Amino acid sequence: MATARPRRGRPEPQANPTLNRAARSGEPTQDEKLLSWCEPERELEALFTESDTWRIMRIMGEFVHGFDELAAIGPAVTVFGSARVGPSDPWYGVARAIGRELARAGFAIITGGGPGIMEAANRGAAEVGGYSIGCNIELPFEQQINPYVNLPLNFRYFMVRKTMFVKYAVGFVILPGGYGTLDELFEALTLIQTGKMHNFPVILVGREYWQGLLDWLRGVVVAERKITPKDLTLLTVTDDPAEVCRLVIEYYELQCGHPPHQRATDGRGARRRDTTLRS
Repeated sequence: MATARPRRGRPEPQANPTLNRAARSGEPTQDEKLLSWCEPERELEALFTESDTWRIMRIMGEFVHGFDELAAIGPAVTVFGSARVGPSDPWYGVARAIGRELARAGFAIITGGGPGIMEAANRGAAEVGGYSIGCNIELPFEQQINPYVNLPLNFRYFMVRKTMFVKYAVGFVILPGGYGTLDELFEALTLIQTGKMHNFPVILVGREYWQGLLDWLRGVVVAERKITPKDLTLLTVTDDPAEVCRLVIEYYELQCGHPPHQRATDGRGARRRDTTLRS
């Protein structure tokens, strides 16, 4: 009795149960669902973009965007302070001098990208050819980036913006400001106190302005043992832009073993003017 010989040539393709699921069930393919929809489906999709599931993806996208843009900037210092001061305010001049001194020393300057103290620090850095970064935030009122930023980043979520301020800085410089400035100050102190972040310099600029807060921390918060006297050593107070620069350099050299050397480009050969996160 003759036996069947195996077929020669290419084997027969086998069914793909995953890709053929739509064909077997008679449902549209995923591409059809993505590209072809009626008005009720369009309305449902629009509602989905307001869901927490979609927000998670948007938040993740902002983190990726920020990390990608800031990873190669080199050593940086984040400067905080009031948006409500103009060029004639003495604190504007102090912040401008601090930005200039730090940029000359090789540090990029990161701010919230707005007016006032933020503009002044960015301006000082830009005037000496430094890297001047502004991390702006969506607010209920119209926001504008100051003209001295050469790397603008826009964020919808405070948590992402705050991470950029901390992750890429080797020090915080905090000039007189309001709730937002105080928020950044105490967040930095909390991260250091709880060991979430290395003990880098947190420098308050303006002895007279900050003295009342320091007296309250020492006379009430320490006295009632809500923090320890050691916790107050996390803060340094000065009025001198040159001392601000010296303190940051000393910390950087202690941690890294060499002076700062700022990368003047984005790591890909050239500065970019606008890196806004598109919707």
